[in-house]
Amino acid sequence: MITISLPDGSQRQFDVPVTLMDVAADIGPGLAKATVCGRVDGVLKDACEPITADAKIELITGRDDEGVEVIRHSFAHLVGHAAKQLFPGIKMAIGPVIEHGFYYDVDFERALTPDDLAALEKRIKELVKTDYPVVKQWVSRAEALATFASRGEPYKQEIINNDIPDDGQPIALYHHQEYVDMCRGPHVPNTRVLRYFKLTNITGAYWRGDANNPQLQRIYGIAFNSKDDLKAHQKFLEEAKRRDHRELAKRMDLFHLQEEAPGMVFWHPQGWTIYQVLEQYVRECQKAEGYQEIRTPMMMDQAFWKRTGHWDNYADAMFTTSSEKRDYAIKPMNCPAHCQVFDQGVKSYRDLPIRLAEFGCCHRNEPSGSLHGLMRVRNFTQDDGHIFCTPEQVGEEVRRFNTMLYAIYQALGFDEVIVRMSTRPEKRVGDDATWDKAEKTLADALNDLGLDWKELPGEGAFYGPKIEYSLKDCLGRVWQCGTMQVDFFMPERLDINYVGEDGDRHRPVMLHRAVLGSFERFIGILIENHAGDLPLWLAPTQAVLMNITDKQGEYIEKISAELALDGFRVQSDLRNEKVGYKIRQHTLAKVPYLLVAGDKEMQSNQVAVRTQSGEDLGVMDVSELKQRLVAEVALLGRKPE
Repeated sequence: MITISLPDGSQRQFDVPVTLMDVAADIGPGLAKATVCGRVDGVLKDACEPITADAKIELITGRDDEGVEVIRHSFAHLVGHAAKQLFPGIKMAIGPVIEHGFYYDVDFERALTPDDLAALEKRIKELVKTDYPVVKQWVSRAEALATFASRGEPYKQEIINNDIPDDGQPIALYHHQEYVDMCRGPHVPNTRVLRYFKLTNITGAYWRGDANNPQLQRIYGIAFNSKDDLKAHQKFLEEAKRRDHRELAKRMDLFHLQEEAPGMVFWHPQGWTIYQVLEQYVRECQKAEGYQEIRTPMMMDQAFWKRTGHWDNYADAMFTTSSEKRDYAIKPMNCPAHCQVFDQGVKSYRDLPIRLAEFGCCHRNEPSGSLHGLMRVRNFTQDDGHIFCTPEQVGEEVRRFNTMLYAIYQALGFDEVIVRMSTRPEKRVGDDATWDKAEKTLADALNDLGLDWKELPGEGAFYGPKIEYSLKDCLGRVWQCGTMQVDFFMPERLDINYVGEDGDRHRPVMLHRAVLGSFERFIGILIENHAGDLPLWLAPTQAVLMNITDKQGEYIEKISAELALDGFRVQSDLRNEKVGYKIRQHTLAKVPYLLVAGDKEMQSNQVAVRTQSGEDLGVMDVSELKQRLVAEVALLGRKPE
């Protein structure tokens, strides 16, 4: 007799071994139809797995998060099933679950097209409608290799040979009618639960993420348990596409990237204006908090980076060069150089805290496949700062930084900040006692601030724990931006110190902090959050003045010069085009204010005012317009009360 215990405390008994599906059917046919997989004594299992002894089980349906993950994984197998039917010569590599969906990497003799994607989707829909059972089979290593050799699947054979231990354990194969795939599972027991999906796009991908390996094609898809969830996510994707900073950058003429400098931004005048305005704002905020701005070298001797510990922990991400028989590394971060500035001259405890800031240009050798517009680049600028203080000053410095950070985020239009504390990673420098002290210091500071925060175990930097500040944008996406890190190790490694009240030398605590993080990435986030409709203070061009006929040309130039003299970023559009055409162009370019003057406005020293959103504000005196612009700029990114 086998006793099965359910989550509600009830029990069911069976005379023979049963499966999760058998238990679901014993409870009721509706549950059996909805069951995707389950847990047996806490372990995730396929619904077809036999249970041969007393066990505690939990049945999982498509309404559960884990059930949706299994549905997505099974859809990846369906891509393989359909692809093999449509393109018999295609070779399957890997097909994992990702957020909201799945992908499958394939090797095919030609590039797959949008028409191929549509054909794949159509074939998958035909397959799932047959409601065929998915059959799991345990086979020996030799049998698995023979199966994929006969099917012409070299990538599957490589996975078995290189990634699966040769320890005599069987390998799970899943049969989708004539299609066979290999996986740890679990997978759905039947395609009846696979209904709501969409294939989204095809991109390139290297086998195992290595550029030295074959170039594959990655087929992406999304999948959900309900039609409503699928529609909601498709709507989200459409909105995200409308806000894509790369497309908006073309319309607004902000920047471009090109293959000759992968991951490095060519800023155009309009984009560089946003960059400069943002930099100046952060500079003023930092200056008000007592930061001294510095500038440090772009590269330093490799021996120096070995001394700091970066070479051992970060060498793969560093660009290197040589000159006169010396090896150099281009800086991936600014902190070691800031220690060198602190170390010049004797520092007393009376001098602390010393707050140094730099808009430091850094380079990191990110994989080419991960580069994504401004969001992931190789050359970027950090609003980097380092505070050198005594242990007793750490709490107050964290509080001061936190206040400044929240004020800047609010000015930029972000009100929801998610706070996490990342603790010691596996690969780190220093002893546990020092890490204990650093982590407690940060946790105490967060608690004293009364912030709601959670711990991220093992996610800290190799030299210390850190607070991570993440922003939630208008689409609900979360972006990690700001950081505050406690570092007891860098001062030790670089032998920097101050003279204490007792006359002895002491190590300062080093706090690494940033508000925006990467300027490039943060500007990308800003563009997408505002869909290009940047608040007036950040807009590269705040207003465009347009004439109706040549008669108003001189008047337009006069008003334009007057507004520019008062510090507004304005342009004149005197082209011999219809004013409606000009308005449409500048609306697409996301200019906040469109100002038009005809004969009537010229005679009364006024302009007709229209906003980028299409609101007609009527005719205004130039002085009234200035007052409006000044008031709106003063709001920064905040909404008027």
